[in-house]
Amino acid sequence: MGEFIIKMPDVGEGVAEAELVEWHVKPGDPVREDMVLAAVMTDKATVEIPSPVDGTVLWLGAEVGDTVAVKAPLLRIEIAGEGSARADVAAGGEAAEKAEPATDRAGEEPPAKAPVGEVPQPRPTAFEAKTLEAPPPQRAAAAPVPRDIREPVEKPLASPAVRLRAQEAGIDLRQVAGTGPAGRITHDDIDQFLARGAQPAAAPAGLARKTATEEIKVTGLRRRIAEKMRLATTRIPHITYVEEVDVTDLEDLRATMNDGRKPDQPKLTILPFLMRAMVKTLGEQPGINATFDDDAGIITRSAAIHIGIATQTPAGLTVPVVRHAEARTIWDSAAELTRLADAARNGTAAREELSGSTITITSLGALGGIVTTPIINHPEVAIVGVNKIAVRPVWDGTQFIPRKIMNLSSSFDHRIVDGWNAATFVQRIKALLETPALIFIEG
Repeated sequence: MGEFIIKMPDVGEGVAEAELVEWHVKPGDPVREDMVLAAVMTDKATVEIPSPVDGTVLWLGAEVGDTVAVKAPLLRIEIAGEGSARADVAAGGEAAEKAEPATDRAGEEPPAKAPVGEVPQPRPTAFEAKTLEAPPPQRAAAAPVPRDIREPVEKPLASPAVRLRAQEAGIDLRQVAGTGPAGRITHDDIDQFLARGAQPAAAPAGLARKTATEEIKVTGLRRRIAEKMRLATTRIPHITYVEEVDVTDLEDLRATMNDGRKPDQPKLTILPFLMRAMVKTLGEQPGINATFDDDAGIITRSAAIHIGIATQTPAGLTVPVVRHAEARTIWDSAAELTRLADAARNGTAAREELSGSTITITSLGALGGIVTTPIINHPEVAIVGVNKIAVRPVWDGTQFIPRKIMNLSSSFDHRIVDGWNAATFVQRIKALLETPALIFIEG
């Protein structure tokens, strides 16, 4: 029998390592060619690693959550044939070459071969050994609860203080024998009841105390989100500016455009209108369409407007990017927004579609709340938050009338964007959304 070593592939240009987010096999499992063995992640893109050979898994080189360097051994497969084979599994194909017998780790010998006719037993890795430990001894059974000494309908005699103590201890006084006058239950009787090992009465169904805990290792996308949030909040001094916007006319226009849309056109939400309003405003305030390299002390202003759209997926929050929003119409923006959101949610978005934004929009839709304090997508300098639309009474000078009101909650990097500039930016967007015809006027 031979041994085939699969190494961490080069999953992208300039990527030196990747995080192992999922194993599909374990030692002893048979594998077939092209069968998916593991999944690794880098820059929010997940890559599946297939097997180039048929064989049996001998060894796994990492645990889920570990960061593995490119070309580092990832797993070993026992294959038919003599000698030992090594291979790098790369994006473009596989390669194998003859080499000297491999060891499990530096200085260790490979697992001993099983006698003919016996199934080889793979050596457990450190993290598998945890599952092979003997289970903890079973806890001794609790002492049996004494049988009720009173009929269920009989109310035991006890003072208010005794009743309060029994209630706090979870003791059913009907199970306690009273030694006082006329069978009255005393504090001594409760002490004797507990000393005998009797258990407090069970709580009603649904009200039982729960003590179980669950430890969940933060891996994959969730770990990258955590790292990104820590980076943003520790390095960026946020200033958040909130303004309400009357979107009554905008909602009327949106409904009219949706009613008249062509079969191949997507349904419009409020986001494409906001994107177009941001494009016009950023043309007037290019300093907000920028990224800040605080290590080098360099601000990069971009003529291209690449708008990231914070999108919730089953795996966690991702930010697909609508590139060159400055060159897109309302309908084109809506179509690209829909395409990217679908790709992000089903895990098919390419790595370049999840990076490179120059400013971000975050929206929770109907769950948007009244006010939010969005966290800037580092290294950008601004993020625009959309809150839910609600009908509110607005005084028009003579009477209150119902209007559709939405808040914009936007955060800025206060190192780069002054409060005046932040307010001017939001007020300009407000003016465009409240008079939506201005969004379509060029120049």
